[in-house]
Amino acid sequence: MSIPLDVENLLRELTPQVLGVLMRRYDGLDSCEDAVQEALLDAAVQWPASGTPDNPRAWLLTVATRRLADILRSEAARRRREDTNYLATLPAMLAGADAWLSDAAANPGDADDTLTLLFLCCHPALTASSQVALTLRAVGGLTTAEIARAFVVPESTMAQRISRAKQQIRAAGARFAPPDAADRDERLRAVQQVAYLIFNEGYTASAGEALQRTDLSAEGIRLARLLRRLLPGDAETAGLLALMLLTDARQAARVAPDGALIPLAEQDRARWDRALIVEGSALIEQTLATTTALGPYQLQAAIAAVHDEAASLADTDWTEILGLYELLTRVSPGPMVSLGHAVAVAMVHGPAAGLDAAGELAGTLSRHHRFHAVRGHLLEMAGEPAAAAAEYAEAARYATNAAEKRYLARRSQRVRESP
Repeated sequence: MSIPLDVENLLRELTPQVLGVLMRRYDGLDSCEDAVQEALLDAAVQWPASGTPDNPRAWLLTVATRRLADILRSEAARRRREDTNYLATLPAMLAGADAWLSDAAANPGDADDTLTLLFLCCHPALTASSQVALTLRAVGGLTTAEIARAFVVPESTMAQRISRAKQQIRAAGARFAPPDAADRDERLRAVQQVAYLIFNEGYTASAGEALQRTDLSAEGIRLARLLRRLLPGDAETAGLLALMLLTDARQAARVAPDGALIPLAEQDRARWDRALIVEGSALIEQTLATTTALGPYQLQAAIAAVHDEAASLADTDWTEILGLYELLTRVSPGPMVSLGHAVAVAMVHGPAAGLDAAGELAGTLSRHHRFHAVRGHLLEMAGEPAAAAAEYAEAARYATNAAEKRYLARRSQRVRESP
């Protein structure tokens, strides 16, 4: 089913708002989310044919509340069949479901519960993959089938993952309420991480034939913009959005017409999205100028800005990038940060120094394709084509995305056959 883009965008925007209203009144994620999904499907069918209602939020809320009433009555009937004592324990609110649901539709209130919903979807009881799936469904409004296609898994597998995530939230006793002040920062970082994971999966898909899934990278940016609107004073949220914009700006230049990967050094920079670069650069400059606590997203965004603002690879200020990576390794140490640092070391101090820095990661990243790809690149810079070809071949062996695998295999062959 094809939905006009303006309708799709509107439904994405309204999904968490409508779900938040139902959650405030009922606090049952399973039933409320199912009801909202049914309302979204109704809107996707009706609005393109009959036109968008004057008050689309109220329309969705009215339909969703009716669906929720049906779901609750169906659940009550099922429980009665299974447990003759169920009626005695049925909450009083259920007995008057039609009344209170109608009241919710008529008086939705002005509160925006999107941030609370994001915190719930990123509950610490869930794995990262479950947090991503639940966020895409509850906040993004994607169907289970759409999420499954995005992550190249069977729909039944994704349905089980989402169902399990809801059960884990219920088992953890989570309520639809903002986290305590003590937990808020930790939960916010989880929300930011989920948005970034969604963006990264779109920018470089972990599996499948296509290098990019622009629908997912766009959803990651949408979530980051939403989070920025909800928390305008949070510097790391601003850094996250800037990082996504500056990275996504290169999207059109990363893929050849035949789907092949084009590395940063070979990209046509005229195809980079200047509007995104201007927006992202302005955002990170403003953020860095007004905060004293530098976080990893801010520093990564600053690195991306240096790359994007350079007219060519030769014009890139690698000394500044190296300094930023040295800060990043202190703020947020990790093997992938160290790998990026090794590349910057090579560009400033030569490939031998970069290989020494990368060598320290051999134990941690020995089965990661990016480690071997970096070593191949640095060995190629050092004038060791045979060793470089072997590293590229090893990188191709570990790559899980078909486009990356093909690129690395071709690079290995090209270097091996070079004079």
